[in-house]
Amino acid sequence: MNDKELANAANVLRKDVLEMTTVAGSGHASSCLSCAEIMSVLFFEGMKFDVKNANNPDNDEFILSKGHAAPILYACLKHTGCIKDNLMELRTWKSDLEGHPTPRLKWVKIATGSLGQGLSAGCGMALAGKKQKRDFITYVLLGDSEFAEGQNYEAMQFAAYYKLDNLCGIIDVSGLGQRGDTMLKFDLEGYKKRVEGFGWNTRIVNGHNCYEIRSALEESKLSDKPFMIIAKTVKGRGVSFVEGKYGWHGKSLDGEELKRALREIHAREIPKIKVEIPEKTNWKCENKKIRESSWKIGDMASTREGYGKALARLAEMDSRVIAIDAEVSNSTYSDEVKKKTPERFVEAFIAEQNMISTALGMSKKGMKVFASSFGAFLTRAHDQIRMASISNGDITICGSHAGVSIGQDGASQMGLEDVAMFRSIPESYVFYPSDAVSTEKIVNLCAELKGIKYIRTTRGKTKIIYEKGEKFPVGDFKIAKETKKDDLVLAGAGITLHECLKAHDELKKRKISASVVDIYCVKPFNSKKFIDFIKKHGGQLVVAEDGYAEGGVGEMLSYELKNSGIKIECLNVKKIPHSGKPEELLEKYGIDWKAIARAAEKI
Repeated sequence: MNDKELANAANVLRKDVLEMTTVAGSGHASSCLSCAEIMSVLFFEGMKFDVKNANNPDNDEFILSKGHAAPILYACLKHTGCIKDNLMELRTWKSDLEGHPTPRLKWVKIATGSLGQGLSAGCGMALAGKKQKRDFITYVLLGDSEFAEGQNYEAMQFAAYYKLDNLCGIIDVSGLGQRGDTMLKFDLEGYKKRVEGFGWNTRIVNGHNCYEIRSALEESKLSDKPFMIIAKTVKGRGVSFVEGKYGWHGKSLDGEELKRALREIHAREIPKIKVEIPEKTNWKCENKKIRESSWKIGDMASTREGYGKALARLAEMDSRVIAIDAEVSNSTYSDEVKKKTPERFVEAFIAEQNMISTALGMSKKGMKVFASSFGAFLTRAHDQIRMASISNGDITICGSHAGVSIGQDGASQMGLEDVAMFRSIPESYVFYPSDAVSTEKIVNLCAELKGIKYIRTTRGKTKIIYEKGEKFPVGDFKIAKETKKDDLVLAGAGITLHECLKAHDELKKRKISASVVDIYCVKPFNSKKFIDFIKKHGGQLVVAEDGYAEGGVGEMLSYELKNSGIKIECLNVKKIPHSGKPEELLEKYGIDWKAIARAAEKI
């Protein structure tokens, strides 16, 4: 298309948006109108993609970080022939055209709507392109309001550090947010200085001039750095009574207002669009047989060490495996990957939010991503994990240094809420291995599972208790000790499993017979099998966990066992903990073997 045709196409998009949102009775029409020319140039001229295959790995990628402008994305996809959905079913139960974009629509890779995350996901896609030696470009459209989000600055640092010259951001600078002026309003030089300060190339354009937009996109393709287009626009552009006016954010027009608006928008039909199909890249995944470790029963090793060594072996075997870490890789042991296959390791530095969204972007381009940090620090990325779930992301996240058992570092470093956080993510998997062998098996399992997976690891060394031939299927538990005449069941996970084993030996001296169960898979959980086991072993349960009660293992079991008639005693951390030696803290907060034995005697 020439510039005149692109301008007409932008008006057709405006017409579609206004009609869609009026029929829906809701939607962010004014936020779509401001970026109509940007979207027209991108989809009808600038990007290469196979309209018949949303998952073509060589497609240029587009992320609508300002996700409330979803209607104009849907209109673009319709006119390019990517989708056949009825635009007038926007925001209805029967349609995939949701209020904010989600992968229910196959052309949407990254769910957006929680602002400030799109650029980080774009970093992940662009970095995956570098790893795979593909030529696609990732484009991210941001709103100026969301540019106040700090995650954007994490992303800009990251993109410059990794020289992601295949990443192009576009800021829609309309000067208006939801309730009024944006932070910088129309200070275009302010945006420019900020972005260039992080090592990007930039260009300021009139966001309603198709020639300037197209010229900037061509310049971005020649840039040796990440590129940001700063586009000055007018919110509500094309409708005189909406243009630059307060009070129209998230508001659709009524029937009479729509008629008036359409009289002002002169839109002819868009000619048949032919989008350029990208050239195929011959990147092949190397996939070899996984070697197992040489751990032996009785060896001493931490589960974090088991995680790192298992991940390093996995990365050697499968070229899709990527380890990304938030500058604690020597503690999480993900640096084992860096030692063996440095090209499979990504340093995210201390920027956990950017790390998770970047991991999401990489996973969407076919990489098997393992992201790690301290369990405590992952809580700051809860929203990013939540949005990764909505995006149907495929990420394994490892939180190390979980619980009071880390010892002297104190409460700020102790992951005590992490199990609850990951349990709250729909369709997630939560694993809590107790030795290096079970950790290795779970790492290999997570490489094959799809979705959001969490592995909780601990700091201190513990005994290897499992043979390397053991299996750890999803949803199950392990029986560590049992007899035919047990009085009750002791259940633990991670560090508390070892405390349960000590309690078992002490109770045996007191003539109390207890079976011991390893809750290595917290979610999902086979409660029916567990109930049957407990009823055959005394009908009573003591569960100990190194975490807070709310949302933890004990709460999960209490829910699963309700109405079963089983008596349950839950031991967990009930106060904000103090610094101290690991064994001191386990005892002080009532989750060590002594407390478990007391609880067993009590019931």
